[in-house]
Amino acid sequence: MMPTYLQPKSTPSNITKQVIEYLVKKGYNRTEQMLRQESQHLDKDGKPVKEQVEDQGPAKYSKAFLLLSNWIDQNLDIYKYELRRLLWPMFVYSYIELINHGIPTDAEKFIQEFGRQFEAIHQDELRTLSTLQLPPQTRQNSITKLYLENKYRIPLNTHVYYNLITFLESNGKAGGDTIIYLLQTFCDIRETTRGPIDQFSFEAIINQAKGVDTEETDLQEGIPGAFTGVTNKDIMSNTAALRLGPLAMEADLAMDVRAELEDEDLKNPAEQGKLSLVEEFERNIKREDSADGPSRADIPYPPSRARDVMMEVQKIKENRDRFKIESRTGGIGPAVSICMFTFHNTLDTITCLEFSDDTNLVAAGTEESYVRVWHLHGDILKSILPPGPNDPPPASSRRLIGHAGPVYSVSFSPSIIGPDGSEETTRPRLLLSSSADKTVRMWSLETFTCLCVFKGHDGPVWNVRWSPFGHYFASCGWDKTVRVWGQDHISYLRLLAGHDSSVNQVAWHPNGAYIFSASDQVDKSVRMWSFATGDCVRVFPGHTEYISALECAPSGKILASADAGGTIILWDLAKGTMIKRCRGHGRGGIWSLSFSVESTVLVSGGADGTVRVWDVELPSSSDSYKDSGSGGEIVGTGGQADATRISGAAPATASAVVGQKKKGKDTMITPDQISAFPTKKSPVYKTKFTRMNLIMAGGLYLP
Repeated sequence: MMPTYLQPKSTPSNITKQVIEYLVKKGYNRTEQMLRQESQHLDKDGKPVKEQVEDQGPAKYSKAFLLLSNWIDQNLDIYKYELRRLLWPMFVYSYIELINHGIPTDAEKFIQEFGRQFEAIHQDELRTLSTLQLPPQTRQNSITKLYLENKYRIPLNTHVYYNLITFLESNGKAGGDTIIYLLQTFCDIRETTRGPIDQFSFEAIINQAKGVDTEETDLQEGIPGAFTGVTNKDIMSNTAALRLGPLAMEADLAMDVRAELEDEDLKNPAEQGKLSLVEEFERNIKREDSADGPSRADIPYPPSRARDVMMEVQKIKENRDRFKIESRTGGIGPAVSICMFTFHNTLDTITCLEFSDDTNLVAAGTEESYVRVWHLHGDILKSILPPGPNDPPPASSRRLIGHAGPVYSVSFSPSIIGPDGSEETTRPRLLLSSSADKTVRMWSLETFTCLCVFKGHDGPVWNVRWSPFGHYFASCGWDKTVRVWGQDHISYLRLLAGHDSSVNQVAWHPNGAYIFSASDQVDKSVRMWSFATGDCVRVFPGHTEYISALECAPSGKILASADAGGTIILWDLAKGTMIKRCRGHGRGGIWSLSFSVESTVLVSGGADGTVRVWDVELPSSSDSYKDSGSGGEIVGTGGQADATRISGAAPATASAVVGQKKKGKDTMITPDQISAFPTKKSPVYKTKFTRMNLIMAGGLYLP
C-alpha cells in the first residue's frame, strides 16, 4: 500500500496570504499594498462584500449627472461624440424621477444647473419640462409620456460600453450606481462593432449601399416620435468661420513670376491706360495676402515647377487683357459672346462633356464605356509613344478605352493657352473620368493611355472634378459619399459622409480649401466641406427637385446650384443663406453653370436647349418689376423638357402677361435673366466661361 498524503484545504484567505508573502519576498511592495487593500473587501468565500449604499436623497441625481459629464469631457476624443449621447436621456430621466418623487424644487434646481448645455438643440423640450410640477403630469404630458412608455435606445461601440460600465461600477458611491439604475430602468443600450450607428454613420451608409437589411432600431437613436437633435436640417448651424479669400502664392513661385513679368513689360510695354503686367500681378498678390484666405500649411502641394511659372504668367496676361463684364445698369446687360459646339450623329449616347481650360480640347463620356477626346481646332492629337503596328493613323480625336460601364463625368487637369500660341508647356496633361464600374480613371493626354485606376466607391461614381490647382481631385457617387484623392496616392485621402441619398454633383472652391457636394432623391441639399479637416461647415437646403449642377464663383463668396425643375439658387457662403432664385429654364434639368471672371454674370445650359445669361447682383424682386402684376417675374416660353420638340425660347425682353392665365408651356422668367440663346434641337450639356470671358457651350443635336 502506497502512503496517502493529505494536503491542507486551500481557502481564499490562505491563497491571499501566500500571494502576499510571495510579493513581499520579491519586493513588489506596491502590488502587495493594493492586494491587501482589496482583500479587506472580500468575504470568506473570496467574493466582494456588497456594501450598503446610503440613500443620498435628491442630490444624488445632480451628483451622478456631474460625475458622468466630467468623465465624458475627460475621455478620448474618438469616444466623446458617442458618449455625449448619454447626457440627454440621463438629464431627462433624472428630472422625471425628481418630479415623480414629489420634489419639484430640486427638479427646478437640476434643470437650472444642467439644462443650459441642451438649449441649442432641445429648447422646446426644456421649456415643456420646466412646466411640470406634479407626478401625474409626467404621465399626461406628450413628451414625458413618450420617454416613460418607451425605452430610450442608445447604440454604443463595444469598447465604449465596456469602459462606461467599468467606470460606473468603480465609482458607485460617487454617483455611478444612480446612472446604472437609470440606464437599466429607462434605456436600451445596444452594443455595436462599429458605433455609432445612425443614418449619418459610415456603417449605415455602407450597409444601405450593399443592400444589407438593417432594422430600423439599428439606424435610430432615442425614442420614435421624440426629437433626439440629429436631423439633416439641424445637424449644422451654418455659423462656422470660413476663410473664403484666395490662396496665397508660394513665395519662390511669386518671385519667379514677378521676374518673368518684368521681362515681358520690357519687351512689350503696356498700352496707355492699361496696367503693366507687374502692376496687375502686385494687385493680385495684395488681394491674396489678405488674412481672409487659407494658409498654405493647411493643404500640402508639390513644389512649383517651370510649368507653374509659365501658367501664372499667362493668367496675369489674360486677367489684364480680358473682356471685362460689369454688372448691368438700367436693365441693359453686357454683350457676351457664345461659341456653341454641336455634336452630330451621336445617337444620344454621350453622357457628359468637358472643355479644357486652354480651350483646345473637348472630352465626352459615353454609354459605351469609353471616353473620346477631340481637338477643337482640328489639329492632330499626337502621342509621345512610337506608333505600334496596329495603331490607327493619327487623327484629331482619340478614344480612351478601359471602363467597364457607362462614363458619367470627365475632367481636364488645369491648363491655359500658352505664350504666342505655344501650348506644349501649359496644355492639360491629365484627364479624369468616372463610371458606373465604381472607379475613377486617370488618363495621360500625352500617351492617351490609362495611368491609374482609383477604387473606393461602393457603386457608380457620378462625378469627378480636379481641384483649382491640380494634384487633388474629388469624386462623388451612389454610395452617398464624397471622396478626395491625390494623384500620388492610390487610396482616397478624405471620406466625406453626411448626405442621406446618392451624391451626384461635386465642385471646388476657387482657393481649393473647400468642396461642395449635392445629392438627389430624398436629400436635395448642398453641403460645404473643409478639405483640411473633413468637417461639414455649411448645409444649404432649399431645392425641391434633385440638384443637377453646382458651381462656385471665382470671387469665392457665392455658390450657384441648379435643379431639374429649371431653378437656379444663389447662396451666400459666409452667411450660409440663400441670396435669390433665378427662373427661366424649362423643366428637364439645368446641366451646367459657369461664372464670369468678375463673378457678376452666370451662364447656364440645360435640357430645354437654351443657353441663358443671368445677372448675379440684380435682386430677383427688383422694384422696377413690382407693378407688373406677376409677382416680380416675367412670363415667357422657357422651352420644354424634351429637347426634340423645342419650338424656341423667348428672349429676355418677353413682355409681362397681366391678368391672363399662364399657359402650360410657359415658364416664369425672373428679371435677373439678361438674355437667352436658343439652339435648334440641341440640349446643352456644358457651358464654360473662359479666362477671357468668352462663353463656350456644347450640346448634342437630337433630330
